[in-house]
Amino acid sequence: MDKAAALVADLLGFIAQDDCTDDQFNELALRLFAHQYENNAPFRSFCQRRGASLRNVKSWRDIPAVPIDAFKAMELRSEPASPSERIFMTSGTTGRAARGRHFHPALDVYDLSMKRYFALRFMQGAERMDMGILFPDEQAMPNSSLAHYLALARSEFGTPESRYYLTPEGLDMPGLCAALEASERSGQPFALLGASFSLVHVMDALRELGRSFRLPVGSRILDTGGYKGQSRELPLEQFYADLSALFGVPRTLCINMYGMTELSTQFYDSGNETLPSVKSGPHWIRSRLVEPITGRDVPAGERGILVHCDLANYNAVTTILTEDVGLWAGADESSGFLLLGRAEGAAAKGCSLAVDEFVKAASA
Repeated sequence: MDKAAALVADLLGFIAQDDCTDDQFNELALRLFAHQYENNAPFRSFCQRRGASLRNVKSWRDIPAVPIDAFKAMELRSEPASPSERIFMTSGTTGRAARGRHFHPALDVYDLSMKRYFALRFMQGAERMDMGILFPDEQAMPNSSLAHYLALARSEFGTPESRYYLTPEGLDMPGLCAALEASERSGQPFALLGASFSLVHVMDALRELGRSFRLPVGSRILDTGGYKGQSRELPLEQFYADLSALFGVPRTLCINMYGMTELSTQFYDSGNETLPSVKSGPHWIRSRLVEPITGRDVPAGERGILVHCDLANYNAVTTILTEDVGLWAGADESSGFLLLGRAEGAAAKGCSLAVDEFVKAASA
């Protein structure tokens, strides 16, 4: 077994365990940092520009955070390209022409990461549920990480009756209404999963039809991704109030997943009865709140730009500077974070400068 394969095997074991200590997280984060520093040339150049080396990076907090737009600027990989790799690409809806690319030599780590935490945070003890998917399937969108995520949810946690209700022909409202009616009659809980904008379209269609449902106890809804200009924009309070009213699902089971193409791990809240909801992740991902230009942690109680250190990101880079503003829900990162929107003004400029710095370092 070569070094990369041994690292992946240890990572799979780490994800499979129930929890970890700070020292265990740190040890694996530093092993991954060494692997990526050695094999990912653009990342190594960025680290050198930041003065970070294998000798002075002593903690996961010391690993330089790569700005998320670097995934658009160049290939970030620690293993060579192969015909069998999967490439997930960003949606390209932010007004920039380039799409970010995340290269996965194999999907065993991504899949285990998804299944372990989805089971805990969304399924909550249920083994399988009848699911309605409001997003195109993997055949229609082979480079979409969300399409793969939802395909996994259906195959690993859905019943045989689970199906897609968003097809190349459009939204199958008759089919979806029939499934929701069947759930009401049988008393079997139903799970509706999809992009936030897809749920807006479904709610608009239900209003036009004059329909609403009271789904059985245990039914739940997962939304993710925001509106991306694909539907009308709804304030969060109205969005979750409408979901609950139209489907009869309590807001405690209207769950938002926060993820991104550039990560291999997802965050969830415990419903959206109170807004903004608290997001948290599993033991193989940790977060910081930073000032984007310096990369330093912001003082306690202040909002900052979220940095995520995702150990499941073994091929690209573990540590990513997002463009999302966050605030700790409690005294520190152990309490989870509140997601406050996209960076604006000076913070957005700081994120942009961080991208410029990365590109200059990698091109030098």
